[in-house]
Amino acid sequence: MPIKTLEIPTTDGQADAFAAFPDNGEQHPGVLMYADGFGIRLVLREMARELAGHGYYVLVPNIFYRHGPAPVIGLPEHIGEEFRPAIMAQLMPLIKAHTAERVLSDADAYLRFLTTQPEVAAGPVAVTGYCIGGLLAMRTAAAHPGQVAAVAAFHGPVSADGPDALAEITAQVHFGHAESDLTPEALGELNRALDAAKVDYTSEIYPGTVHGFTMSDTDAFNPAGLQRHWERLLPLLDRVLANS
Repeated sequence: MPIKTLEIPTTDGQADAFAAFPDNGEQHPGVLMYADGFGIRLVLREMARELAGHGYYVLVPNIFYRHGPAPVIGLPEHIGEEFRPAIMAQLMPLIKAHTAERVLSDADAYLRFLTTQPEVAAGPVAVTGYCIGGLLAMRTAAAHPGQVAAVAAFHGPVSADGPDALAEITAQVHFGHAESDLTPEALGELNRALDAAKVDYTSEIYPGTVHGFTMSDTDAFNPAGLQRHWERLLPLLDRVLANS
């Protein structure tokens, strides 16, 4: 599965990015994938390749491009708990600087770029995200209800914008929550808000998981959680995009 390095024009410059897609000369549905807070690295390339292998064009932008090309900060090969405090101390100013206004401006640019690539089929797209990327996926889906037909977020702070933000989403939704991030009571509250907003969704806590469970280069990694993530994500995309 080829990886193509790209530059996405934005209102604030050029966002470095990569895309993974089947190299068969055909067009494929587009998927915008937002990385977790640690950003673009080998594990994201592996996940994008895996998803592309199921027949999708997967675009992964460096959301922190304003601070430099990926990797914006140095990362060890394995992000163990002993490194996490120092890494988070570097990341938090970048995350705080990535305001909602910047998120929406960038989302416009990412979707415009994605949908004009020659390898991408006409029609709706999907957005998926991990950790903070899950929140960005939510905001992108809410801002582009006619274009984003599916959204999936994993161990992401998806309720951070409050219940009113859910009402803007017309996409089919899956939320995969870490057991350490959400209590059953909080899950019930979120799901009631999704019901009230008339969102077509599944939303569940993945048993035995902690925040970051999809990422194989961290101590949080949970192989069963990652597999469950694929078992939820792939049918959603197939149902929404494959026949669009």
